[in-house]
Amino acid sequence: MRLFRPGRCAAAAVLAMLTGCGPAPGEPPTGTQNKFHDQSITWHDCRTDPADEIGERLAAANARCGEFRAPLNYADPAGQTITIAIARRPATDPARRVGTLFVQTGGPGPSRDGVTMILDGPEGGHAAPALAERYDLVGMDPRFFGASTPLECDWPTATYLGVAQSAPANRADFDRTVDASRTLASHCAPHRTSLPHASTRAVARDMDLLRVLLGESKVSYIGWSWGTYLGAVYLRMFGEHVDRIVLDSVLDPRAPGPDLTRETAAADAAALADWARWTAGNDAEFGLGATRDEVLDTVDDIVRAAAARPIPLGGLPITADLIPGLLLTVDDSDASYAELSRQVRLLRDAADGTEVAPTPVLARKLALYTDTTTTPELGFSATVANQCADRPARGVEEYYADIQAHRDAEPLFGALARHLSPCAVWPTEPSEPATEVGNPHPALLIGAAGDPVAPLAGQRALRQALTGSRSITVADKFRHGVYLFEANACVDTAVERYLVDGSLPADATCEPDQPYGPVSKAGWDFETKPIERRACAARPHGQG
Repeated sequence: MRLFRPGRCAAAAVLAMLTGCGPAPGEPPTGTQNKFHDQSITWHDCRTDPADEIGERLAAANARCGEFRAPLNYADPAGQTITIAIARRPATDPARRVGTLFVQTGGPGPSRDGVTMILDGPEGGHAAPALAERYDLVGMDPRFFGASTPLECDWPTATYLGVAQSAPANRADFDRTVDASRTLASHCAPHRTSLPHASTRAVARDMDLLRVLLGESKVSYIGWSWGTYLGAVYLRMFGEHVDRIVLDSVLDPRAPGPDLTRETAAADAAALADWARWTAGNDAEFGLGATRDEVLDTVDDIVRAAAARPIPLGGLPITADLIPGLLLTVDDSDASYAELSRQVRLLRDAADGTEVAPTPVLARKLALYTDTTTTPELGFSATVANQCADRPARGVEEYYADIQAHRDAEPLFGALARHLSPCAVWPTEPSEPATEVGNPHPALLIGAAGDPVAPLAGQRALRQALTGSRSITVADKFRHGVYLFEANACVDTAVERYLVDGSLPADATCEPDQPYGPVSKAGWDFETKPIERRACAARPHGQG
């Protein structure tokens, strides 16, 4: 999540884009818009080839897809252009149509499938038929993701994860990841022209161009995770074109960029402690400890064992710097916690010298750490480019000093959360300052109290910045992604009443609808679900 830099243009136009002020905040200079505003979208079948799973789902939902052209650099509209891919499904009850709802599923990553998420629900979640009836649903693949013009630096998957999932235990570990970051950054150097324009501000401008092409004076919006930051940036830049806006699993508006995860170690530790409590309640099944503290002691034993000697598992020597990344959670369902418990038990047994085979989920995860090929569908380089364009990174030594200063307070997750990304050695700098989010426009903010990816402090910060907003918080939940992902009538009612009727609720705390119980098969099928960008089984640290 990072910003882009425009090129040179008239001083007044630059000022308008940098500040989001003036008669057309965030838009291209007056007189240059018609080239893009006059284009029309040709709608077509969403399937591009027989292997296009997203296109197949969209086609099955009666959605149509299209593309539009946008300037690579909005300050230079006569220059290079890129293609932005979109999907749209009209409201099924046109007589009661409310308007157009943009759906951004986070990441950043492909979001055309946001249309099917509203219609069919995410895996393990539920659909929102009321929204499908009353809104034209629109999903847009952000620039450089999905079916939009790509920005692919051909990063070997293992090299990237060796940086993104590393928690350096010492200076040698840290230096190895700095060297790997330099290698990754050098692979992106040929894309210097595009890198500064991968920012969230640029995506917001694309979004507003799409609004114009759809003929809408105002649009509504729902976004999760990184989508909350995009929504907040759009609201700052183009607030006069926003009707209703819902932001779920809210990122602190000051966080997106190279240091996105810097303040997440405490939340990650709290989520792991919640898993440990659950696992202790199922000790007969997993044998990791009869109390929360006993389970956490087991985890500590695994870390110490890996520090003394790499743990052999699934053909990969598990070193101590990899353990924190393997313990990240985003989902507190029984199925998710049970899968993590199985993985930790295998790590414990392997550390004790027992030969074990990883679960299918863990095997897929570990395979990524040795994968020397590029995995374009995961969008690693485009994600980092977005982050590097949003805010400047700190100096390399500042990252190491930050890790060292917090080792005692954040012993397990601190080095992972505070570690550098390739942005610290990136070939370009942001060309715009980060957006100062804030205005009085009403917004509905949703979050789980124990969200390990987007700690609750971020929701509170955005609640302060968006003075007309309201917050709904689900108590005692340690998950990322609430609406549609979590069965909670309190949240569902608040979101849908607001989007459909315009009734913004008061600030409230919702109790979990489902108390913890014995291990069940509810939730995602961890035996068959592929590892995805937003899957709880393998979220690269630093992606929302």
